[in-house]
Amino acid sequence: MTDVTISPNGPRIWLRTLWRDHRVWLASFAIVVLLTIFDSQQAAESTGFAVAALLHTAPYLLLSIAIAAWAGATGADNLIAKAFVGAPLLMIGLGALAGGLSPFCSCGVIPLIAALLAMGVPLSAVMAFWLASPIMDPSMFFLTAGVLDMEFALAKTLAAIGLGLFGGISVHLLSKSGAIQNPLREGVSNGGCGGAKIRAPKPVVWKFWTDPARRATFARTAWSTTMFLAKWLFLAFLLESLMLAWVPAETITASLGGTGIQPIAIATLIGVPAYLNGYAALPLVGGLIEQGMSPGAGLAFLVAGGVTSIPAALAVWALARPPVFALYIALSLSGAFAAGLLFHFWSLA
Repeated sequence: MTDVTISPNGPRIWLRTLWRDHRVWLASFAIVVLLTIFDSQQAAESTGFAVAALLHTAPYLLLSIAIAAWAGATGADNLIAKAFVGAPLLMIGLGALAGGLSPFCSCGVIPLIAALLAMGVPLSAVMAFWLASPIMDPSMFFLTAGVLDMEFALAKTLAAIGLGLFGGISVHLLSKSGAIQNPLREGVSNGGCGGAKIRAPKPVVWKFWTDPARRATFARTAWSTTMFLAKWLFLAFLLESLMLAWVPAETITASLGGTGIQPIAIATLIGVPAYLNGYAALPLVGGLIEQGMSPGAGLAFLVAGGVTSIPAALAVWALARPPVFALYIALSLSGAFAAGLLFHFWSLA
């Protein structure tokens, strides 16, 4: 008879592996369990909110997953990444412009950012798009013009593009100086400005379905990308639902009233935890402006809150290392304050 010895460290290793590989799902599960125990109605509402938001985002997810898997299977990511070599400032400008005018919300941009990073696109160009995209899109522009006015909508669009340029150029300069090393989390891309896809490009095989190995790459990439995006988006939407439920609009109103430069700084900081969402925030800001808050403070609140909203911030945290996340927050806050300050003086002129 063979003796079987069970290692006492077995459960500990299993738990450590479970936490390492599935900690995001475990965090979401823990939140739902705690809500079920203490507030079952909110648990149902938050879960429904997260599922509905995921379904709403599904077209963006499916498209970006297919693009990422296709690029990896064919080798087209080598060509895409190579196209970003040689003109970083141009790519930063295009990224900021595309981000400020694209129809992607802070949730829909997550899978696109993941696909760009996986293709080896330089972080500076991606950061420009990353910062600009959550602030403005075509539907948001017309809604802002209707709820507030056309001048405010134009100012918010310029703030989005300007923040993208500011962030992209800052990251580009930091990368050149060597201050940013391996900015992305392991498994997101090969790191560096362009990664291995640029340093050692491989030939492209467009008809990847004829090659079993490339078909396997397509399936593997599609599955891993789907799981990566689903876990982070579900947690982001779950947290967003709780913020919408537990942060009263009256609290935000009391914190952001007043005129002058100080409210702009307060609005920039308050916009991080108190931001609801782009559409819900517009009537709130409109009411505050009617009560005497300066338009500059309103713009700072919308810009800072949009870029650091839970879905947008969690996207950065999921893809980038903590120092890059801290840089993202710093760029967001400083850029939002600068935009609010400029719009404040413009309104006084």
